[in-house]
Amino acid sequence: MWSLCANWRGGRGRNPDAKLSAVIEYAGATDRGCVRRANQDIYALEGELGLFVVADGMGGARAGERASRIAVETIVASIREAAPQRSMECLIEAIRAANRGILRLAELHPELQGMGTTVVAALVDSAAVHVASVGDSRAYRWRGTALERVTSDQTWVNEVGRGLGLTEEQIKTHPFRHVLTMAVGVRKVVIVRSHEVELGSGEELLLCSDGLHGVVREEALASALAENGALAEKPGRLIQLARSYGGPDNITAVVIRNTGG
Repeated sequence: MWSLCANWRGGRGRNPDAKLSAVIEYAGATDRGCVRRANQDIYALEGELGLFVVADGMGGARAGERASRIAVETIVASIREAAPQRSMECLIEAIRAANRGILRLAELHPELQGMGTTVVAALVDSAAVHVASVGDSRAYRWRGTALERVTSDQTWVNEVGRGLGLTEEQIKTHPFRHVLTMAVGVRKVVIVRSHEVELGSGEELLLCSDGLHGVVREEALASALAENGALAEKPGRLIQLARSYGGPDNITAVVIRNTGG
């Protein structure tokens, strides 16, 4: 069904260099869904770095899984090398390094040409959370009563369709809604979108692949996040929700909470 990745650290962590002023809890889960034979989503929970990443790979055979794994591993290694510095610039450069790494591998192995991945990553700083994204993996902020979308999809319907007058309902069902305008590992120049997010005491940040947000409406996401229970249960609950809608794609959810400690 669904499982916590092996690198889940028990859900609670403090940054050892003391730059992290709040205590954060975190949990993640991934699932191949009800249709796909393999899971090309990869995520990382690096509590000691204050770093959390979700990548949704694309490409034939296992190329997508290789792209998403390279992206996550490169981002984690880059932030670890930059520590204790914790800035948006570091996060953006880490994603650019992942882009270069995937392109290099594709050059060496022609059968991997065209592989790539979406990425959404959060780096917790003392004053804010730095969020960076490429593609259509998303970040949301849950404030206890309202769900706010943080990122903006780099897709045809969002960047072109809106300008042509497509409504929100049309965008949700348009045949081009999954067509990406940007991904990591596809072009030499990757455009990374960035956002600074204040995460107040008790508030949560959700990182997810489109296997979740592309299937479950935001009202249902908000209801699932509002349910009582341990934070460690939330990613699995969200995955089960996506599966109840047919689970046509791989599903990944990472939830980060500022406990105010």
